Amino acid sequence: MINKELIQSLIEEKLTDDIFIVDIQVSPGNAISVLLDSDNGLSIDQCIAFSRQVEHNLDRDAEDFELEVSSPGLTHPFKVLRQYQKNIGREIEIATNDGDKHTGILKEAGENGIILEESRRERVEGKKKKVTVTETLQFSFDKIRTAKSVISFK
Repeated sequence: MINKELIQSLIEEKLTDDIFIVDIQVSPGNAISVLLDSDNGLSIDQCIAFSRQVEHNLDRDAEDFELEVSSPGLTHPFKVLRQYQKNIGREIEIATNDGDKHTGILKEAGENGIILEESRRERVEGKKKKVTVTETLQFSFDKIRTAKSVISFK
């Protein structure tokens, strides 16, 4: 049976400084799914090169397998720290384990968690119009259920 460690070692042979592994899954039926990302975006040609790297080092006669190498789309939640770091300065949405949702600008991402700057419109006593209130929130990774980029068409 093909295992995750074998696939990971084959992928790591071809990794460059700006490309990183997001996730590798191998099902019992040898369906292999590899998610890669890059600090500068991942092209189809790069995905093909990694797919060939894996495919050429596995023997289809010994074990049949299905292989998919891709990059996570905008709707995929973040899985690794480097995805958070790649999105510093961008708007993200997080859902916490408590069921709360927060949307704001990702200011920092480190080993212990993230800092999110959230702005919202609120009524302030003594003012006729709502004013923008900005709050800095800190979340540890164990409190975040999902986090993903916000797609904006402004």
